[in-house]
Amino acid sequence: MRGFGAVRGKLECMSDLFDGYAAALDRSTAWDEMFSPGLTLREDYRPVEQALRTLSLTDVTARAESMARTFLDRGVTFDYAGEERAWPLDIVPRVIPADDWDVLERGVTQRVRTLEAFLDDVYDQMSVVKDGVVPRSLITTSEHFHRAVHGFRPAGGVRVHISGIDVVRDAEGTFRVLEDNVRVPSGVSYVLENRRAMSKGLPEAIGSVNVRPVEEYPRRLLAALRKSAPSNVENPVVVVLTPGVFNSAYFEHALLAGLMGVELVEGRDLVTRGNKVYMRTTDGEQRVDVIYKRIDDEFLDPMHFRSDSVLGCPGIINAARAGNVTIANAVGNGVADDKLVYTYMPDLVRYYLGEEPIVANVDTYRLEEREAREEVMDRLDELVVKPVDGSGGKGLVIGPDASPAELEELRRKVLADPRGWIAQPVLQLSTVPTLAGGQFSPRHVDLRPFAVNDGEDVWVLPGGLTRVALKEGSLIVNSSQGGGSKDTWVIADPQAAVGPQPEPTPEPQIHVVGNDWELESQQSPVDEVGQSAETDEDALQLPEVPSSADRQGPTTATASSYRRPPRGGRQQQQQGRRGQHQSQGEQQQQFRQAGAPVQPCTDTTAEGERSC
Repeated sequence: MRGFGAVRGKLECMSDLFDGYAAALDRSTAWDEMFSPGLTLREDYRPVEQALRTLSLTDVTARAESMARTFLDRGVTFDYAGEERAWPLDIVPRVIPADDWDVLERGVTQRVRTLEAFLDDVYDQMSVVKDGVVPRSLITTSEHFHRAVHGFRPAGGVRVHISGIDVVRDAEGTFRVLEDNVRVPSGVSYVLENRRAMSKGLPEAIGSVNVRPVEEYPRRLLAALRKSAPSNVENPVVVVLTPGVFNSAYFEHALLAGLMGVELVEGRDLVTRGNKVYMRTTDGEQRVDVIYKRIDDEFLDPMHFRSDSVLGCPGIINAARAGNVTIANAVGNGVADDKLVYTYMPDLVRYYLGEEPIVANVDTYRLEEREAREEVMDRLDELVVKPVDGSGGKGLVIGPDASPAELEELRRKVLADPRGWIAQPVLQLSTVPTLAGGQFSPRHVDLRPFAVNDGEDVWVLPGGLTRVALKEGSLIVNSSQGGGSKDTWVIADPQAAVGPQPEPTPEPQIHVVGNDWELESQQSPVDEVGQSAETDEDALQLPEVPSSADRQGPTTATASSYRRPPRGGRQQQQQGRRGQHQSQGEQQQQFRQAGAPVQPCTDTTAEGERSC
């Protein structure tokens, strides 16, 4: 077994785990993250190899099962065909060398600054249209271009506070951007959870290499949100606005609120008066200065968008326009998520920043253009075609996997609405060794780095969420279709200046109550992903979250104390909570539609549906 250069007897168990890996790489055209051609170990993976070489299949399997049990015990789960399963985390991390991360970090930062400038422009002067860089129709025909906020500049001037930029490495090892997510990017909670789990799952490796920490994210996020508050506010009150317990990303909403020490609220906890926003608390109403919204714009304010929405609060948009509250991310950002706008990003980087793109796009066909459309129509069976406003894989067609009838139906849809579609080649994503079938095999991965923008600096979370396709040959990484995840280790540059490490961020304290889980303050992860009590001393421990007395103010009246129902009992406990608004069926539909997709981080890409 080349690449492990040691006595055969010491590597026997390791060799067994990698039996067949060389042959699998020979059959693949993808870039492998751990091995260079000839199965030579890449240097930054050496600590991982040294940790794995001492483990047998029994050892590796036991550790993987232990991590899965920990996730189940804590409620970090997802729904797979109606079955609640532990969040799938593979024991082999994805390692990103310092020089590679430098490229990604600079590329993501450049991307965020460009998107910020673009959004500021299209909701004001539209200079990018006047100067002929993009056609006016690109903006005005986008589903998520909201005229209700045209001419309005948010307090602090920031629109893209949080972003998730989806990146892959192609067959040549070059990073490429697949999508921009600046509306309601989701999935950062899994970055935090994966790191905690891997500190137990492979401590030999993570303890012997200088991996950059991820725990600073909540502190960075809170600082950026507070900085975005309206002027003349000395101690801004920040809240996290969630659609509620039926939304699958509720775990993330609750976790981030707890880590930041702010209130988690629903729309019914908020009220507007005199173009100001207040939250109802047990001690009366309290002024709100910053709303970190985790619901889609269309559900935010029934006075301006969906009149039937019960998830937002009437008057929030007017309060924001009056400069009395900041909404993060800004309303209207969805126009930048439009996949047709994505095709113009290289031109936008040059126009707004005067720079060349650091990380390039994937080659993409604009099907509204006749020549491109004609070429794609002749090659439908070779390409991936997806709607420009799609998410969660809705409407996406992978040509090589589609039937003749499906391709013909796609042809009719594209010809009927060319602006609504783009096409991309099927990319061979890079691979990382992954435990499958009793041995390590190459499996395809992607990456979502998260960035926080405070208006002066863009901070990129070191690593991001790596998603892996667990099925052999599959390019689909979403968990609902058999995908999983990996911890992402960014190796620190030994020559780079290292700033002071952040103070430990407090986390939720959870208590077992009978057969249920009760959570202090407003935290209540209860959906497809959630969080429950630790059940044994080997489970990962969570520090105590600040009590409501230590937080920004009194606890919200309706979101102050949830109890997690037994698995499968969520609907029964929630019956009648909002009967005064609409039927339970309609209510649940809005909960699931608003905010992050039903499976967090669900995206449509050149490889097919990709989600957590």
